[in-house]
Amino acid sequence: MTSTSKPIVVIGSINMDLVARTPQIPLAGQTLIGSGFSNTPGGKGANQAVAAARLGAPVHMVGMVGEDVFGQAMLDSLKEAGVATDAVARVGGPSGIASIAVAANGENSIIVVPGANSHVTPAYLDRHEALIASASMVLCQLELPLETVQHALNLCARADIPVVLDPAPAAPLPDTVWSQVRWFTPNETEAALYVDGNLSPEVAARQLLERGMGGVVLKRGAKGSYVSLHGGTARWVPAFHVQTIDTVGAGDCFNGAFAVALTEGQAPWVAARFASAAAAISVTRTGAQASMPTRIEVDQFLARQD
Repeated sequence: MTSTSKPIVVIGSINMDLVARTPQIPLAGQTLIGSGFSNTPGGKGANQAVAAARLGAPVHMVGMVGEDVFGQAMLDSLKEAGVATDAVARVGGPSGIASIAVAANGENSIIVVPGANSHVTPAYLDRHEALIASASMVLCQLELPLETVQHALNLCARADIPVVLDPAPAAPLPDTVWSQVRWFTPNETEAALYVDGNLSPEVAARQLLERGMGGVVLKRGAKGSYVSLHGGTARWVPAFHVQTIDTVGAGDCFNGAFAVALTEGQAPWVAARFASAAAAISVTRTGAQASMPTRIEVDQFLARQD
């Protein structure tokens, strides 16, 4: 195993998840009686930061929280996981929140209200350019303003820092983005926005790679992941079969773990297997950040599979 002292830097959202447990995801106009409710720290950026930190990587978070009670709770959660928060500012107004319905089968439906995340501007990233330039890898998502994400990619390109872009929630992206992304990691629904129709993973990955990115990981939940590199090398990485309780944060767990393994020098498909193991553990638990496993747990899980 090869380690690096350079940090993983996550530029992204920090939300409080308001989670309602319900028999199924409600239809339009339908009212359901839930079986439980909880507040738990989340946000795709913060989730990925916590996932990577729990696995032993040095991690810095770049983002914002509000001056409300949620803001302090989310900062405390990041620090408890070992995430450095020097680049997380508090701003007036509410923090970001995500309203989540979790069905009995583990499926979920999410509405995100950005709150403080909408104040993370390109100028704010410029204040932390030295930190970004010091990274071994930068993780981005699409819960921040698109112009901010684009600026993050520009800063990383200037400093030759590899970027993992998780296109969630999926949104149209300018052509300039693709050549600045080392790894593009959509799930099935997200990938469909960027390719010509409902294609097989193999064809979808090929179309995405033609845009100029370095590699694609198509996350397909219980079906595993498809890892494809620019130049033609591609492999399926099977998922691990576990009893699913809650899928909230599983994709973020995968991304954080994938980044950790890559920065340790693992081959992409080995990194994807490590990430699949971490995500498999996470879905057997409730909550987003609360479900992220430790390095010991992932190593022990993988040892039982061999």
